[in-house]
Amino acid sequence: MKGYILGRLLRSFISIFLVTTLTYMMIFSLVPRRSVFSTDPIYSKMTKTQDMRVDYEDNVFSQMGYIDYLDSKALQNKVEQVDKSVSIAVNKKNKDIYNKWAKLQRGHWEIKQFPISKRFYAMRKIPLLERVIRFYSRLIQIDHPWRIHDKDNPNLKRGYKITNDKVGGFALVGSGTKYKYQVYFDKHFPFIHQNIVHLYLGESYPSFSGREVMDVIANGQGQTITNEVTFPTGKKQISPVNIHTAQYQSLSKVDSITKAKFGKDPYSKIDNFYQDPSMLNISFRMGLIALVIVYVLGVPLAAVMARFKSSWIDKLGTGAITLLISIPSLAIIYFFRFVGSSLFGLPDLFPTLGAQNVYSYILPIIILAMINITNIVMWTRRYMVDQQSADYVKFARAKGLSEREISQNHILKNAIIPIVQGIPSMIILMIQGATMTESIFVIPGMGKMLPDAIIIHNNSMVVGLVFLFTLLAVVGVFIGDLLMTMIDPRINLRVKGGK
Repeated sequence: MKGYILGRLLRSFISIFLVTTLTYMMIFSLVPRRSVFSTDPIYSKMTKTQDMRVDYEDNVFSQMGYIDYLDSKALQNKVEQVDKSVSIAVNKKNKDIYNKWAKLQRGHWEIKQFPISKRFYAMRKIPLLERVIRFYSRLIQIDHPWRIHDKDNPNLKRGYKITNDKVGGFALVGSGTKYKYQVYFDKHFPFIHQNIVHLYLGESYPSFSGREVMDVIANGQGQTITNEVTFPTGKKQISPVNIHTAQYQSLSKVDSITKAKFGKDPYSKIDNFYQDPSMLNISFRMGLIALVIVYVLGVPLAAVMARFKSSWIDKLGTGAITLLISIPSLAIIYFFRFVGSSLFGLPDLFPTLGAQNVYSYILPIIILAMINITNIVMWTRRYMVDQQSADYVKFARAKGLSEREISQNHILKNAIIPIVQGIPSMIILMIQGATMTESIFVIPGMGKMLPDAIIIHNNSMVVGLVFLFTLLAVVGVFIGDLLMTMIDPRINLRVKGGK
């Protein structure tokens, strides 16, 4: 078993690496990088002069991983480390110093000048292979007490301690870490949380600009929720902030209002609580409920059809399944959306009632189940029909067991094994396959986010979602195999070719 697990994990890592790498290389080599500005609503507003335009563009390209960029001030600070005589002034002496510095650096750094002010800046195009390596090197972020280096706080204490106070409750608190609360408890599922390990999938742009991809996918949405919050200074206030998301922020960058709440505590960069679930939460919730419907309805229906093979029940069921398979999914979605809205008054758009109303989920979940139930019914029926001629079934008939007993206690029991194996994979397929449903109903989930990100050239978001979908898929297959061995201990995953 250990050999199988290690082999499966190795193959899983290779699959994730290949799919994500190919996606990354295709997007960042085939999509023209200037097209990312075509859907940026603030691009024209923030670039009033040519200098601002160049600076904005290069900052965005740097954020997306196309280039390394140093603006005039950053370039001066960098070069000052090797030549104290350099300044920001535009003259031949400084230009020579900057060019000399560029030649000594690894990679092909270029010293350029802004079109209007003629101030110097530096830029280096990052080769595609290096971008891929950077993506994987930054993928798993481990927080630790030596993560933060703040020149304005050289005496920053480093380490961990367990606390239980009115501010953060019972928690493992770090100092010198990026996140203050390393492990904490609250009333939100799954009730125990950690900030030690994070996935970094890049920066989102142009949508959700300035936020990490994983932050966009996994954090709440919609309007903020306010609660009474106790801040480190003891001040109580009705606020939407989630105190457990506190991140380090240099005291030199903190305004007076923040200082009044946090005092000398540098962990003052905080996210909010939001009313609606995250994209990941919404997609997983809908996919899981739809999956339950699929199995609760599909398996019994397939068992009845197999037991009464060639009867009117089997023919009617087969006809219905064939009809659902032959009709395009898009047509099924629009048809049931119209029927549900017209006859039952259910919302035909998710935002009509919002994520807090259960009626918003009914039509999308039913439609998602209808689209996916066909495969379960078809393959379960086929498997059970094939098993009817097996030796153990003939032996059961010879013992005098009824067809009902044979179907329920023998054939269906064996059919459960491949059914159980496919449950985790089906969950993933539900989440991945909800793209059309979420787009048509305007559901703020991961399924809708993927085509939206492709349309607006949010390259980091596309790569991040592909990585997550691939990760979930291989994990689903792995868990399915383990469940299969739990249902039937006779199955040995290490055995090949029946030996």
